[in-house]
Amino acid sequence: MGALKAAAVFSDNMVIQRDKPVRVWGHTYSGRRVRVSFGGSEAVTECVHNEWSVTLPPVSSGRELVMEIDDGTEHITFSNIAAGEVWIAGGQSNMEFELQNDADAASMLASLKDLDIRFYYTKKNPYMDEFFYIDERNGGWAVPDGENEKYWSAAACFFAKRLITELDVPVGIIGCNWGGTSASAWVDERLLREDDVLRAYTDDCDRAMEGKSFEEYCRELDEYNAYVEQWQPKINEFYAKNPNGTWDEAQAYAGESRYPEPLGPKSPFRAGGLYKTMLSRVAPYGARGFLYYQGESDDHRPEMYERLLTLLIKNWRALWQDESLYFLDVQLPMHKWRQDENGFNWAVIREAQEKVCRTLPRAFTVCTLDCGEFDNIHPTHKEKVGERLALCALAEVYGKLDRSCSAAPRAVSCRLEGKDVTIDTENGVGLHSIGDAKGFEIEDEYGVFYPAKAVLSDNRVILSSDKTETPVSVRYQWINWGEVNVFGGNGLPLMPFRSAVSAE
Repeated sequence: MGALKAAAVFSDNMVIQRDKPVRVWGHTYSGRRVRVSFGGSEAVTECVHNEWSVTLPPVSSGRELVMEIDDGTEHITFSNIAAGEVWIAGGQSNMEFELQNDADAASMLASLKDLDIRFYYTKKNPYMDEFFYIDERNGGWAVPDGENEKYWSAAACFFAKRLITELDVPVGIIGCNWGGTSASAWVDERLLREDDVLRAYTDDCDRAMEGKSFEEYCRELDEYNAYVEQWQPKINEFYAKNPNGTWDEAQAYAGESRYPEPLGPKSPFRAGGLYKTMLSRVAPYGARGFLYYQGESDDHRPEMYERLLTLLIKNWRALWQDESLYFLDVQLPMHKWRQDENGFNWAVIREAQEKVCRTLPRAFTVCTLDCGEFDNIHPTHKEKVGERLALCALAEVYGKLDRSCSAAPRAVSCRLEGKDVTIDTENGVGLHSIGDAKGFEIEDEYGVFYPAKAVLSDNRVILSSDKTETPVSVRYQWINWGEVNVFGGNGLPLMPFRSAVSAE
């Protein structure tokens, strides 16, 4: 193989973000002059320390474009390039959730042949060894061919389908996700260590490796993988025979779960790990923004999530050197495992997600409260998620829709009127419930919460309870799992919240 290479994210079939400068980078021998031509323009640079980078003028359209890269000795040609919209799909397993496993997979897969969706899956390698770069080169942008699209992110595909329908441009998705990962895995380790609170994540890694050599860690990892290789088929066999079996019963049959793997240098769950081995490998490829579907794996530290998500968004924009990038965040739905008590740690994360996106520019929360499934952390209907992400983008990014069509109703004020509490909402026109409104509570002066009767009137909620005459605060769906039956006139669920009650 020659010395001249573009970064692995550049390949045939790629989508170049339209109307933004085109940044291209790669490697060759130091001192060589690299020429890149694309879209009727060219740029020349000298390779320094075996690295080169150029920026070309924006392109607005095109579906069969060609990029030429030359260093005077070697030549690379990429073809079938489209100018369109590019989004990075990040997060954990619900973003990773493959289209073939979606409840609506058949119809969606059938429709892809008529849509110009192109997908780049960032190679899932948690450790940069001698095989890392070889494997990375085995990837590339893919187009639907009747087989590879089965493995693409379902949520991202539904999102792309709606964008193509409305914008009539090609859409490229860069999948950059890993199941079970904390947001801390996707943030620069240095920034985590510099934060007095978020350092807890790097401390976990340090403690796990304390007094342990790399070789000892590798032996532990090999033992773990050997165990899982024997254990996983038994777990699958148990649930095939007992679809309603409990987790305790499954472990009694197959053996104790040892998940997660040992925390260390090769673990995808280590703080800052995937930021280095995955996210940084596709930055700063031109994009419109990020789709982010994560939070489940940080429910053990919900009080840190607002700080962690804020850092992640700022870190990603800095990595891309583009503060204009949009960030569309999927708010956690309802969820509870059958054997668990119904807590509220997911409610805290939902609140953090909404607060962060209300605070940072060009960041938006996509409410999916009604999209959860009991005892299933991977809801199988991703069409709603993708559609709502697309509605948000069409309104906030592309200006094709009014916010009244795309944004979930949100409480903006809570005030006492006599013995009742009046809640005013934003974007709550047509607020209604299916049956009696569920999930509202009122807190008395002793800190006790009581279910509240809710009367919905257009964009307002009036709460009352015969348990107290002096309400102190109210909350809505402040729970991990519950029935969701309050919606705006646009069909989107009222966002969960908690709030103190102000005087009349």
